[in-house]
Amino acid sequence: MANTAVHDNNDELEHQHEDDHKPKGFLNRWVLTTNHKDIGTLYMVFALIMFLVGGSMALVIRAELFQPGLQFVHPEFFNQMTTMHALVMIFGAVMPAFVGLANWMVPMMIGAPDMALPRMNNWSFWILPFAFTLLLMTLVMPGGGPASGWTLYPPLSLQGGNSIAFVIFAIHLMGLSSIMGAINIIATILNMRAPGMDLLKMPIFVWTWLITAFLLIAVMPVLAGAVTMLLTDKFFLTSFFNAAGGGDPVMYQHIFWFFGHPEVYIMILPAFGIVSEILPTFSRKPLFGYQAMVYATASIAFLSFIVWAHHMFTVGMPLGGELFFMYATMLIAVPTGVKVFNWVSTMWRGSMTFETPMLFAIGFVIMFTIGGFSGLMLALVPADFQYHDTYFVVAHFHYVLVTGAIYSIMAAVYYWLPKWTGRMYDERLARSTSGLPRSPSTCCSSRSTSWAWPACRAASRTTTSPSPTSTCGRRSVASRSASRSCSSCGS
Repeated sequence: MANTAVHDNNDELEHQHEDDHKPKGFLNRWVLTTNHKDIGTLYMVFALIMFLVGGSMALVIRAELFQPGLQFVHPEFFNQMTTMHALVMIFGAVMPAFVGLANWMVPMMIGAPDMALPRMNNWSFWILPFAFTLLLMTLVMPGGGPASGWTLYPPLSLQGGNSIAFVIFAIHLMGLSSIMGAINIIATILNMRAPGMDLLKMPIFVWTWLITAFLLIAVMPVLAGAVTMLLTDKFFLTSFFNAAGGGDPVMYQHIFWFFGHPEVYIMILPAFGIVSEILPTFSRKPLFGYQAMVYATASIAFLSFIVWAHHMFTVGMPLGGELFFMYATMLIAVPTGVKVFNWVSTMWRGSMTFETPMLFAIGFVIMFTIGGFSGLMLALVPADFQYHDTYFVVAHFHYVLVTGAIYSIMAAVYYWLPKWTGRMYDERLARSTSGLPRSPSTCCSSRSTSWAWPACRAASRTTTSPSPTSTCGRRSVASRSASRSCSSCGS
């Protein structure tokens, strides 16, 4: 009887363990959720939708530029597409994707049960769909959407229709969402780390997001102030940037780029953290120079506040100002170079394998370095006088954002998706998205149904019996008589 009771209790406990404790119904599960994982998923799905919307705008731009002359759209609509493409990609795709990754991974990486402020976490997400509905609505309003570029320089930005008010309100909502998310991340990291986890024991991804969150809090109010002054110049007859009333259009550029350049690092610092997590995993080595990477990240964040006017070399600054911003911009290449050399050193003599996350991470390192070198060229004042307002600048920041930020997001999704879902993706399909459909170095079967990166590493070193999740075991056994190990796994 006692044994029967024990078995019954075990069966009941097992049933309770398998029970799904998620909130019932769509409203409770997704709209009212305070679970950091669900909110992270919402951010990622939203970012994917906005990525497709912004990508469709890019297709319109490229189709129009396919050959000289007018092709498909009017010049005014083309300018609206370039403006909206940037706003949607920056504030709707890249930033929410990184916030989604932070929501998913930061609490788990530091041993916290959830974010520090879960209800505010929910609110900070649900502001975004309304903000981008307002923004995209302007395309069908009288006068069309904003057509002055994402920088919204006056006087051009004030010469369109009244839809600029909706754009400015949408930017305020995006900024509010970003600030709340940043406060939540800082509170979580500083107050909810597991016992024994000092700051210098945190994963690099957590460090990069902590620093990014401080950047967000510092610069989003600056953008809010700049666009609010635009609003009053447009509708309340002030003259902040109106030269006829004693204002200065160049002052807007200074205010905007004081926000705009740290914003560039807001979009790339989390990418540094992602790559710093992936490269050691698939190199089978610890990250080279952990503390140097932390200090380099902090140095980049500090220097990002004193280089803003390198976007403005052609406005007629005094020579001393141009020299200062040129040298400061060249200086920021030093901690960035430290990071690149540390990534290369991490891979050096490592037992590397080239699964899909690793392919995107290596692509990031190569392409981001090209983007960094082109930025160094733009830092030189005499050269920038020639490069300014050319496609060289467009290429520079797309090297950094597309093959930088977006590559890292794709790497992160492939790297952590098995952890999120408990199922391994199909490696062949995944590798096709990286542009390398075949690789001789695949260690793991793509049909594994579990979170298998650590298991894959262990299986790759097995030389006595084949593993069901590895084809390397068979190769190692077959080559044992020749005293060769599995070259693709480094075992």
